[in-house]
Amino acid sequence: MANFIKDIIQKKLKQLSVQEIIYYGKQYGFSLTTQEAEQITTYLKQHNVDPFHAEGRKKMLQELAHITDPATAKKAQKLFNELIHSYGLGHLFR
Repeated sequence: MANFIKDIIQKKLKQLSVQEIIYYGKQYGFSLTTQEAEQITTYLKQHNVDPFHAEGRKKMLQELAHITDPATAKKAQKLFNELIHSYGLGHLFR
């Protein structure tokens, strides 16, 4: 079951659209431009992002900080951690 959930999450990351990123940004209090959302989707599609390992998350958040700014990346990291724990998925992330 864990591998199934991981596959779904990784597939969703690759399929995120610019509009979805902007929508989720607004929903969770992020201010993103269309250009930033485009850069994020391009990055996610071109790189094998592994959010389940600390090193993969670190690399992903560093790239987010480069595309947007460090404050946005920190806010995203905090939100990511909150979502992991609120859905009881902490055991999937090392």
